[in-house]
Amino acid sequence: MPELSWGELAIRLAVAVGLSGAIGLERELRERAAGLRTHMLVGAGAALFTIVSGYGWADFLGGGAGVTFDPTRIAAQVVTGIGFLGAGAIIRHRLSVRGLTTAAGLWVAAAIGMACGAGYFEGALIATGIVLVGLGPLRWIERQALPRSRSSRVVARVDLRPGASVAPVLDALLALGARTSRVELEDDDDRRRVVQVEADVPAGSSTAVLDRLGALEAVTRVSLDE
Repeated sequence: MPELSWGELAIRLAVAVGLSGAIGLERELRERAAGLRTHMLVGAGAALFTIVSGYGWADFLGGGAGVTFDPTRIAAQVVTGIGFLGAGAIIRHRLSVRGLTTAAGLWVAAAIGMACGAGYFEGALIATGIVLVGLGPLRWIERQALPRSRSSRVVARVDLRPGASVAPVLDALLALGARTSRVELEDDDDRRRVVQVEADVPAGSSTAVLDRLGALEAVTRVSLDE
């Protein structure tokens, strides 16, 4: 029965936390539901499950005749079990679904943690690099390469002066070819109006949306979440 030293155990868990945390940091910077700490916990948990599955049963196998051992039995359950956590990151509103990328990130963070727990650091490092490229540069390449006729779902948060009308904001979006699906308006304690608009805008027009809304007289601040 193979054994794992304290040093090797610490290295595997630390690498799992570091690599899965790198993916979580990217999600944190984009202000997604599952960020740095969530991905770190997923990676550490998956690594520990894998370590326990492969090395945690030496005391039970000492001299027991007929005792069978499958080092993949516990680790295999992580693959399906992580789906419940990923489902919590997915948000469905009407015909749109958001959070699929974050859920997939949690799933791959678990896979990276399992690879680290098994000592397969090469695979974990390569997978982390591929994921970070997919979440970063590949996102930009996708936007540039795909036809401009495609639309993307955005949520615009617009701060208005007290008592200002929402109509100019909606008119500006309409002029840019946007299709509005949801509008929320509230007056906060700082004597300002905050409107959140969810809309489908032509692909590549995010900068134009920010410029057009920011140029309105009644608007004091604009932020866009894609």
